[in-house]
Amino acid sequence: MIREICKDEKFLAQKAELATLQDIPVAEDLLETLIYHKAGCVGMAANMIGINKRIIAFDDNGKYIVMFNPEIIKKSEPYQAEEGCLSLTGTRQAKRWKSIKVKYQNDKFQERFKTFTGWTAQIIQHEIDHCDGIII
Repeated sequence: MIREICKDEKFLAQKAELATLQDIPVAEDLLETLIYHKAGCVGMAANMIGINKRIIAFDDNGKYIVMFNPEIIKKSEPYQAEEGCLSLTGTRQAKRWKSIKVKYQNDKFQERFKTFTGWTAQIIQHEIDHCDGIII
């Protein structure tokens, strides 16, 4: 189901709760909502659709990926970026890393590790910030 985008900064500033197998439908809605907004959005976190769970979805060079309970465990090469967000008006500055290693769970809740670089790494960092209640 395509959900409405949450713009409530007080809600968005909350740290997300860990996702469980019962949250698979949330991930499906998140992905559908992201695809619906693909013309102006490359990633979303569950709190952007009003659900405070640690789930993100993003476009990785044309392939959509959903991560449950993602966390960055390694990062290198900091830089300054300017980012926008469907939940916020305008753009803002954010410190990002060119390379990140992420620990997460897939849709079967199996633990996975993957390194991302460049634009995809930036998208993931933005969405994990959402999970951590950090508003850019």
